[in-house]
Amino acid sequence: MSDRAKLELEIARLAEEIAQLFVSRQLTLAVAESCTGGLIAHSLTNVPGSSRFFLAGLCVYGVEAKVNVLGVPRELIQRHSVVSPEVAKRMAERVMQLCGSDVGLGTTGLAGPATGTEKLEVGTVFIATATKTATVAHRFHYHSDRVGTKLSAAIDALCLIRYAVLK
Repeated sequence: MSDRAKLELEIARLAEEIAQLFVSRQLTLAVAESCTGGLIAHSLTNVPGSSRFFLAGLCVYGVEAKVNVLGVPRELIQRHSVVSPEVAKRMAERVMQLCGSDVGLGTTGLAGPATGTEKLEVGTVFIATATKTATVAHRFHYHSDRVGTKLSAAIDALCLIRYAVLK
């Protein structure tokens, strides 16, 4: 089995686990994805019955979508960069507020290939979870191609969603 196939199986396993956890605790989830391009929402909605806990997945890939759809302040992006823990946190908080979910998730990063304009290294991803009591961002760095980075970030995001509920 290829490494990519192993990652895809792990995403499916984690999505099933998240579904069972959220349904059993009667919690809801909404996600705002940038660098993962909807992969997390896709994996969660592959689980039968996901509508019992999954409210929305917003793919806010460009800066204007983050500002105009999600409501991330342009000044925050200008001050910290679109790929930053501050923006990931705001994305998680805003999607949770907009959708009325118990948990929100935000992903932002550089999946590559390099364009020569990045201040951060390609493969850098920030993933944030928001609950009613706390918002936390984590920094990851993946040494992979574009798809490998997206798959790895999706796995880490699902793990962080689980952790936000279990802690």
